[in-house]
Amino acid sequence: MDTIRKWKDTILGWFSNDIGIDLGTANTLVYVKGRGIVINEPSIVAVNQKTGQVVAVGQEAKNMLGRTPPHIVPIQPVIDGVISDFEITSEMLGYLINKAQAGHTKMLGPRVVIGVPSGITSVEVRAVRDAAHAAGAREVHIVDEPMAAAIGIELPVHEPVGSMVIDIGGGTTDIGIVSLGGLVVARNIRIAGDKFNQDIVSHVRNENKVLIGDKTAEDLKIAAAAVVRGPEPIAVSVRGRDLVSGLPREIVVTDEDIRNAIGHSVDDLVEQTKDILETTPPEILADVMQRGIHLAGGGALIRGIPEFLTSALGVPVFVATDPMTAVVRGTAIILDNMDAYRSTLLTNEDELVPTE
Repeated sequence: MDTIRKWKDTILGWFSNDIGIDLGTANTLVYVKGRGIVINEPSIVAVNQKTGQVVAVGQEAKNMLGRTPPHIVPIQPVIDGVISDFEITSEMLGYLINKAQAGHTKMLGPRVVIGVPSGITSVEVRAVRDAAHAAGAREVHIVDEPMAAAIGIELPVHEPVGSMVIDIGGGTTDIGIVSLGGLVVARNIRIAGDKFNQDIVSHVRNENKVLIGDKTAEDLKIAAAAVVRGPEPIAVSVRGRDLVSGLPREIVVTDEDIRNAIGHSVDDLVEQTKDILETTPPEILADVMQRGIHLAGGGALIRGIPEFLTSALGVPVFVATDPMTAVVRGTAIILDNMDAYRSTLLTNEDELVPTE
């Protein structure tokens, strides 16, 4: 049976592309077998509400945030790692899949592996699969993001040893402990990059009486966020609307301001991680203490976060190489050796019973 399936996959591979997708709240990354990561764009779609037509997708749509007339609305089709708008998600996936295959289109639709947050429901899994099929995929497989990240970081996921991954994304943080090809313990929490952005907006509004947008808050986070005090202070000029006069105003925001803004959320993240460790079997916990915790996702790039987590948890914490692409690299490895990693998939589409 395995031999027949391997030959079938090989033959179909001659006529279709293999595509890996990290379907994130903030960004979607797309890998094409033989070409590498070809797309890294924001998960945003701009829609003309008068005509119902999609105006822009990805970076072009993000550039429109806060700058559109009332009838053009930028939409995030994936909220907190869950599809909130099926049709828009299908449009976005279709655009990205077509863009990824531009100039390399084959006879059949692509085989796709998609990374999704851990703990999503069967209904949400089906929504992801249906959206990918509607976008032109021939075959769709779903994998938990912590598992995909662990595979992308090249941790020994098939061995009887515990490996812990914290994937700090845009909408959610996925915490998972992997052993013997499965997730032993996993949790998906709503504390991640978007929550940090909201914290920064609130802090600047409360402390400086200036209103800034989410995009400005994200730029501030990237430029000045540091959860531990660094050797040199960081100061960034930012423009917004003065809430008293209503006029434009420029202020200076420091890394200390950002630290105060996101501190509560970072503390909540630490508490959630402690809860995971408290429910982990002792043998696997011993492995984690010896091997450490691996950080993936864009949030892993916040200055000082591995040192802060190491101090708070008492376990060594390491940032993965190129953490933002860990999940999509994991989908690439799965596509390269589907038989070896089939057991790590959340669902095997060829094992599903068709619905009427």
